[in-house]
Amino acid sequence: MTVTILQRVRTERGGCDITSTGRGGRDITSTGQGCRDITSEEAIRSDVDVTVIVPLHNCGPYLDRCLTSLLIQRVALEVVVVDDGSTDGGAALLDLYASCHRGVIRVVRQEASGGAGRPRNVGLSHARGRYVFFCDADDYLGPQALERMLAMADRNGSDIVLGKIVGHDRKVPISMFKENAERVPLGDSAVYNSLSCFKLFRREMLERHAIRFDETLLVGEDVVFTTHAYCHADVISVVADYDCYHLVARPDGTSIMQRQGSRDPVSWLRMIRRPIELMLAHVRPGDLRDHLLRRHFRMDAFGNLGRPFLDAGEVERKEIAAEVADMCERWLTDGVRERLPAIDRSRIAALQDIDRLVRLAHIESASVRRELTALRWEREGRLAISGKVALSTLERYDRPEITGGDLALVLRRRHVDPGPSDEVVVPVTGDCAGFTGIVDVTTLSSGIWDVHVSVAFEGVPRLARLGADGEGLVAPPMPRVVGDVVALPYFTHPYGNLSLDIGGHVVAVPGSARLVRARWAAGHRLVLDGEVSVGAAAPAADVVRYLVWRERESSRERREPVTVGAGGRFTASQAMGRLGPGTWDAYLELDLGGPPARFRIEAVPEVIEQPRTWWRGAIRWSVRPYATAGKGRLSTVVRTLGPRTFIRRIVR
Repeated sequence: MTVTILQRVRTERGGCDITSTGRGGRDITSTGQGCRDITSEEAIRSDVDVTVIVPLHNCGPYLDRCLTSLLIQRVALEVVVVDDGSTDGGAALLDLYASCHRGVIRVVRQEASGGAGRPRNVGLSHARGRYVFFCDADDYLGPQALERMLAMADRNGSDIVLGKIVGHDRKVPISMFKENAERVPLGDSAVYNSLSCFKLFRREMLERHAIRFDETLLVGEDVVFTTHAYCHADVISVVADYDCYHLVARPDGTSIMQRQGSRDPVSWLRMIRRPIELMLAHVRPGDLRDHLLRRHFRMDAFGNLGRPFLDAGEVERKEIAAEVADMCERWLTDGVRERLPAIDRSRIAALQDIDRLVRLAHIESASVRRELTALRWEREGRLAISGKVALSTLERYDRPEITGGDLALVLRRRHVDPGPSDEVVVPVTGDCAGFTGIVDVTTLSSGIWDVHVSVAFEGVPRLARLGADGEGLVAPPMPRVVGDVVALPYFTHPYGNLSLDIGGHVVAVPGSARLVRARWAAGHRLVLDGEVSVGAAAPAADVVRYLVWRERESSRERREPVTVGAGGRFTASQAMGRLGPGTWDAYLELDLGGPPARFRIEAVPEVIEQPRTWWRGAIRWSVRPYATAGKGRLSTVVRTLGPRTFIRRIVR
């Protein structure tokens, strides 16, 4: 199987001239007393775009997939595999790959170091590519990963390119992969949230600034490395539209990051001081430094006051709190504090109160149980929303008593960043056991508004979408036209969350236009009298805009103004000679605050006028209004007959 894969890969463009021989090169081995070079048949290559460095320690079951994913990359590359004292028999497979791909796969062997820092540094010392990429032996790349990242780098002169990471039973960063970015500023983006080394780095930058992995660390060595690289990167780019790096969890849990205690909170907090101090030595005080420090406080310091804090014992909790307190004493600035969410600001004030830190950890990790209990219209376009809410803390921990307060409904307009005009806070009456808020839909601008419930626990607000329960006990009320706008409450699919469509953007506006009478008037005009309703009520006169005739085959349209009276009665007329030949369908168009709402005009044969024929010069016109079969909707057929057509008919 492996030999077959190798033979197939050798025929592809992956790698750079991977079938060539006679170029000379070096296979590197080690006796444990230091590396010695063994001259091979191939010459040292100088045309390498990317060096992929693979630290290897007992990853035999995953090595085949990893190396195959590298060899099919359509870039000029070399793969430096550093065997860090493997004992699982994977060396034979590695040798097979190296012998089949001389000049592409190079092997370095050394005694086990216990971590990934030393083998990665050794790989860097042998790299010859313009760029380097680090790939763990149990992970793999998407087929176009290096091609896309290298193109991005060459297009922009990038020093670092982040490629989208996909997790397989592993958590991965996502905030920086929302969209491609040719050049993204370090201080005004989320790229610093990703401090793993699975990126494309310009090798010249790494060498010029002596950027290397901390070999004394078993966990976090890549955080130090990547932090240092960010400090010197002039251009950072992001490839977000392709799954570049596949991060895999081993089923046996034997990787360093999967081992029990690999993220011991106290050890992590002590380790993270190194990259912080390194960053502080390169970045001046100010907004950029505060932005980067916020990441370390939010994700490293206060992150360990969440679920890890609940898992810790009494003594370890005190150690964690002490480490975080020391970090705050050293590096917490006003600029960082302003960038933190409310729960972290509460933690800062509670670092000497272990019991409150436990309650805050429960609040952060718990889910908010909420239920919509009633939804109804009140007078003057006011929508009453009732419900109840509670905090569902994790059952496997001793759960303290936590009560909620400061309730409110929060409406956010979808597809925009919430701002002063795109978020509406609605006060409520009652408490968590039963509350009611009244939404005045006249205050909402056109768009989709998602309904949330906000509740504060220990002064920390939690926000959750409000929706109907799975049994559908609460039904959305009928749409209502308020002034010139239609408001349509609805439940999203598939989650059943409550939203308000103001203007009919995604929800079809229920309504009808019914023909009461059709009659001919002077000028061969067809006059239509009818009634229109939206929901269960007649709309205001100024929202009914046009009578629209649409030709069925060509989609050509003609619009005529409409006169509207009391109770939704309307009158419209059309000079039928202006339509032209074809089959025309009749609509009534309304402006209800969003996209134009069109209702097909319903009709029965009894109210439709007889066909009419007339001559205009030498052209004979005929118009036949009718009600369509089945649904009974108004249409009309317009035909013309000229002299030539008339003569052809006689001749036949």
